[in-house]
Amino acid sequence: MTPEEVGARLVALLAPVEATPSVSGGQRFARATVDVPLASWLTAVSAARDDAELACDFFDWLSAVDELAEGFDVVAHLWSTRLRHGLLLRTRLPRGAPTVDSVVDVYPGAAWHERETHEMFGIDFAGHGDLLPLLLPPEFEGHPLRKEFVLASRVAKPWPGAKEPGESEAGGGRRPIRPPGVPAPGEWGPTPTPAGAGGVGEGPRGGTPARPAGERPARPAPGARPARTPRPAAGDDGPTVTDRSARGAGPAPTDRPAPGPAAGDDQPDHDGGTA
Repeated sequence: MTPEEVGARLVALLAPVEATPSVSGGQRFARATVDVPLASWLTAVSAARDDAELACDFFDWLSAVDELAEGFDVVAHLWSTRLRHGLLLRTRLPRGAPTVDSVVDVYPGAAWHERETHEMFGIDFAGHGDLLPLLLPPEFEGHPLRKEFVLASRVAKPWPGAKEPGESEAGGGRRPIRPPGVPAPGEWGPTPTPAGAGGVGEGPRGGTPARPAGERPARPAPGARPARTPRPAAGDDGPTVTDRSARGAGPAPTDRPAPGPAAGDDQPDHDGGTA
């Protein structure tokens, strides 16, 4: 079955419930996607498994998407091992009280996924019965995959890339962009920005203080450099002997006679005898 046929088949099974079919992805990654009402979530999952033409006997994964003011989307991916097609089921939950029926009785493998989604998004799964912490420590507060969750690490540590190439050391240029859910520096945490620390950023407390300019010793002007001592010029009879003792190299060497035979040594004459 094509993705379009898979979606149309599930919509026909859920009639008269209003479900909306579509196709996500493309080419060989295309998947039939069906949006169902919240009250028909468990019915749609059961129909996808039990219908002979769909036969989605394998539960792949389940998670959620934070849509801010519009609520949460719970998404489940099912697969047919015999017919080799997939199905994405999706339903929307209100943000004030996000609760949806658990599908553990239909697919026992969904238990781990529902626990993780409950922990990360704060979504309740009615009928699960064991929504205990799975990944986070027991003392952790909040749901880290919600978009309004404050990323404390981004407040305590400067955002990477806050200084763009070409910006001056005193600030200016393009203003750093804060990620969603992160308050302006100085508006959160036990160490607010000091008063008077002006800089780029947002918020009434001054934002991110400007980085101090690096101090480098000034290079002397070309005219201020000390003049080099000129070397003595060479004379007509050879190089001039400099005062070596003034440089600590000892007295200049004296002239020595050329090496020759010592006195008294016998010297051979041209006839081969001794002189």
